[in-house]
Amino acid sequence: MSTLLSENLTFECETGNYHTFCPISCVAWLYQKIEDSFFLVVGTKTCGYFLQNALGVMIFAEPRYAMAELEEGDISAQLNDYKELKRLCLQIKQDRNPSVIIWIGTCTTEIIKMDLEGMAPRLEAEIGIPIVVARANGLDYAFTQGEDTVLAAMAHRCPTYESNSSKSQILKTAHPPLVLFGSLPSTVATQLTMELKRQGITVSGWLPSQRYTDLPDLGDGVYVCGVNPFLSRTATTLMRRRKCKLIGAPFPIGPDGTRAWIEKICEVFQLQPVGLEEREIIIWKGLEDYLELVRGKSVFFMGDNLLEVSLARFLIRCGMIVYEIGIPYMDKRFQAGEISLLEKTCRDMNVPMPRIVEKPDNYNQIQRIRELQPDLAITGMAHANPLEARGISTKWSVEFTFAQIHGFTNSRDILELVTRPLRRNQSLQGLGWTKLVKTI
Repeated sequence: MSTLLSENLTFECETGNYHTFCPISCVAWLYQKIEDSFFLVVGTKTCGYFLQNALGVMIFAEPRYAMAELEEGDISAQLNDYKELKRLCLQIKQDRNPSVIIWIGTCTTEIIKMDLEGMAPRLEAEIGIPIVVARANGLDYAFTQGEDTVLAAMAHRCPTYESNSSKSQILKTAHPPLVLFGSLPSTVATQLTMELKRQGITVSGWLPSQRYTDLPDLGDGVYVCGVNPFLSRTATTLMRRRKCKLIGAPFPIGPDGTRAWIEKICEVFQLQPVGLEEREIIIWKGLEDYLELVRGKSVFFMGDNLLEVSLARFLIRCGMIVYEIGIPYMDKRFQAGEISLLEKTCRDMNVPMPRIVEKPDNYNQIQRIRELQPDLAITGMAHANPLEARGISTKWSVEFTFAQIHGFTNSRDILELVTRPLRRNQSLQGLGWTKLVKTI
């Protein structure tokens, strides 16, 4: 075990494949967030089957997304892609009349080199509806990076901020404009907005906004801050293309992360945080019933949704031991604040630093799990049942993506998910069942 735990944070890259959920699943939460949008996924039947299963929306609910299904004629270039997409977009305009149509490219559009970016401006001019193109293929991107590509594409469509405009004068605050980026349920976004308001900070806008027509102004003089660790491409676009200033903070996941996130924004705006320490203490006291279950337990992250570093940091603060943080992709610059907080948390809790393994090789991970025998493995769905069959308790990482985990008040939801398999084991033992022998 000594070979797997260190006194310093270690980074490795095993160059394994992306063993993650498909990035086009970002449609599931983005179409609900951007209320006047329509998502058109350009892919094969396989993509359609995946969306039907992953989203689980009944057909008569008329969700605001659809499949442009590529068939043999499309792939062999016998059909005119432009005409087909125009026909579909005109039908969408007639039936739904959205404020924006978002084309989601898939693996197939990449392989056959379909020029979606070239067709979109021409078609947009013809039908009179903005068309945003985002690549969300599983060849280049991991699970949650689908949202990253969509937001990066939308950042180009945001209005330009002008400090002397009438709109800017109306919204003028005691500090420079602040735009938060990352898709969160409206209730959670409101909670974070109110937390900042308590510190005298006004949020000028969110990317994405609830309506495409309400996208925030971006430009020189605007500060931006992310709420999710998988949005590095969006952050780069905001800085390089839109000339915004990025606030590099830890992410508002868990009471410790939320406090650090607010404190960093306050620091940048030269404001003194008020009441955050007391607020955090109250939240931790309210979590005590869960903390009793997890203290001293060990956890192993196989890697799936790029939330691993933030979740690991929170669980270490809860008293757990994290053996390994597998992560499909790691942008050390964008996650610098989170990495720093992870190191500080490990020292404060007097626990060994976990290894961070980018693009982990699953075969090697299984060997390490066999050696370490963690109390819990947080993993993609493909590995959950095989691990359970070998006596390792698991939790699907995809559940953390769809759950409300941001801010002070949602910390219970994270621990509810983490402790569910542990509580199940306790219940089984109480009924006289013994856990399966751990033999991988």
